[in-house]
Amino acid sequence: MLLSLIVKINTPKQKDNDMKLMDTGNGNTKIKKTADKDEKVRMASLSMMPDQKLCPSSLNAECFDLCLKHSGLALVYKSVNDARRKKTEFFHGDNKAFLDQLIRELGNFSKLCKKQNVKGVVRLNVLSDVPWEKHGVPQQFPELFFYDYTKLAKRLGNTPENYELMFSYSAAAKYQSQVKMAVKTNAPISVVFRNGFPKTFLNRPVIDGDQSDLDNVRAGRVIVGLKVKGSAIKDYNNKFIVDSNMIARA
Repeated sequence: MLLSLIVKINTPKQKDNDMKLMDTGNGNTKIKKTADKDEKVRMASLSMMPDQKLCPSSLNAECFDLCLKHSGLALVYKSVNDARRKKTEFFHGDNKAFLDQLIRELGNFSKLCKKQNVKGVVRLNVLSDVPWEKHGVPQQFPELFFYDYTKLAKRLGNTPENYELMFSYSAAAKYQSQVKMAVKTNAPISVVFRNGFPKTFLNRPVIDGDQSDLDNVRAGRVIVGLKVKGSAIKDYNNKFIVDSNMIARA
């Protein structure tokens, strides 16, 4: 009895970092659209400030400077990117503590979803491209559905059943090896278009992807068309954006 009491006293309760890692209030605009479309779904997301380690293919894809970190609320409130930057510093500075906290937050989110009788949906790479499957994160929560965009084609088809990925396209020359790998898979491919959507691209039909991420990631062999947004609207030279007027319409 005394021994168990001593152990209890000397074992501090694990505490989370003062900052909350995930947003469970459907804060991201498209995430909110996805949640609003299905009343039985609750969304959780993680937004870190991207860098070359968190998004290793962004330079080759020529999308790093066009990242959505420069759009939405980040354009209005400096605190948005400040919070994202702190999360990135935490991820790099003490990765084990970061992952431990993320697992606890996901556990709490899972309990909340069960209590509310809704399906829990999680997007951990809102602005990053971390292979969470290698960290064993989605594997610990089979009751939750995880999804992300990725620029790492080798991840496609190599994630757990509850983790779906959609490939992000770019016409940049250094990125074409990734595109060729992705086209051979059954994963949907997202493409940012200017001047509307073509009917087909890369020999796949194009659908409107600005409505629901959940529909997009489950769409199979299609092109998920996204309208150009944020600072990218004025960039007419970047290969990450496809001008529909410059391609043959089917």
